Amino acid sequence: MTCSANNPNHAPRSQRGVLALLGVLAALTLSGCAAITNPLANGVPVHMVPDELLTTSKEDFEQTDLTKLRQAPVDVFKLAPGDTLGVYVEGVIGNAEVPPPVNLPDTADLPPSIGYPFPIRSDGTISLPFVGSVKVAGLTIEEAESKVVDMFLQKAILRPKDYRIVVTLMRPRHVRVLVIREDSPQSQISLRNESFIGLGSTQTTIGGGQRATGQVLELPAYENDVLNALARSGGLPGLESTQEIIIYRGIWDAAGDGAAAAAIASSGDEQVRNLKGSRIVRIPLRSKKGQPVSVNPEDVILQTGDIVTIRGRKPEFYYTGGLLPASETPMPANYDLTVVEAVLKARGPLLNGGFNASNLNGAVIGAGVGNPSPSQLNVLRKLPNGQQINIRIDLNDAVRDPRQNILVQSEDVLVLQENTDEAISRWFSQQFRWNFFGRYLNSTDAQGTFNTNLP
Repeated sequence: MTCSANNPNHAPRSQRGVLALLGVLAALTLSGCAAITNPLANGVPVHMVPDELLTTSKEDFEQTDLTKLRQAPVDVFKLAPGDTLGVYVEGVIGNAEVPPPVNLPDTADLPPSIGYPFPIRSDGTISLPFVGSVKVAGLTIEEAESKVVDMFLQKAILRPKDYRIVVTLMRPRHVRVLVIREDSPQSQISLRNESFIGLGSTQTTIGGGQRATGQVLELPAYENDVLNALARSGGLPGLESTQEIIIYRGIWDAAGDGAAAAAIASSGDEQVRNLKGSRIVRIPLRSKKGQPVSVNPEDVILQTGDIVTIRGRKPEFYYTGGLLPASETPMPANYDLTVVEAVLKARGPLLNGGFNASNLNGAVIGAGVGNPSPSQLNVLRKLPNGQQINIRIDLNDAVRDPRQNILVQSEDVLVLQENTDEAISRWFSQQFRWNFFGRYLNSTDAQGTFNTNLP
């Protein structure tokens, strides 16, 4: 339709421009454009958010020195109640015509022992024929052998020049502790379901997570520490743990099988604290760089009746919506995740004009020059007091400025949308389209076609 400039009923050109602009804004509003009608656009700019509302970095932590989790090695073995000695006294403990018995230990940590077993009693003594009780607690193996020889010589049971007495360590004393771990991974199966209409796929995970395990350990003397308990029960705690070791002291049942201790430990920390004589020790496995953990050497030494627990880490997720595919994405446990990385992890568009607004397959490359890439990202973050803050981030600025590329924390909701300029540009590119086709053969034969689509 052609409009004449001399038509007195036609409005001036400036008025026509204003009416056209109003018509565009009305069309955008009526069509429900999120960039204009969305209340999330009124969020707090990221550069105005206080530092206490931002997430601390996970990469500023380092592992605790493992030597602090074990007791200091000893040069000599000191005897104590619970040790079993091998004693051979020719003609008194053993027949002179029969060679003394030789016992091979189950592990290579101990040498073979010679003689008959004599356990060290709770008072630190062993009972030998003809000489009675001999106190050996606190002595080395060599010192204990010399004392046994002196006792037989003092009683004139053996002649000084004609005796054969051998004292060896047959079995060292052991400490019995209970280890409960919640960081043992479970096997899982992932099933991918393809859409029958070609609108993407979904993935279903069966299993996974952590499972609680418990076992009673018998740790030999001078190896009854936290590091040995971890090494014998599955190794150091993994990323799915709270990176903390909790030791409950002095809790054990009279039978010694650990059943009552396991029930108490699983019932909650409050009941354990109320038990008479109990004490709780917490040892962190990670600390901030430059701030080493101070561990009391006595706290890492375990005694019979102690319960060593490793709690499982609660799964953490962040959520996406808007122009990002709606999903629940796990948070990494050992490294930081910025908002730009979170958008890419959710398969969202970043500096890409050809995004797919269907929100099913993420970003795809469109034909032609493309549309402006959506850059308005709102982070809905829960506060410690239960309230919520809306943080507004411009992805174009976040890519260039690391100070605006903040870290994502657990339970954050990331909503990606277009700002007003991007929405209007996309609306114009979709509503106004021009196509031209022409063919020129000679000066007398030419054909041309011009097509336009208007809203």
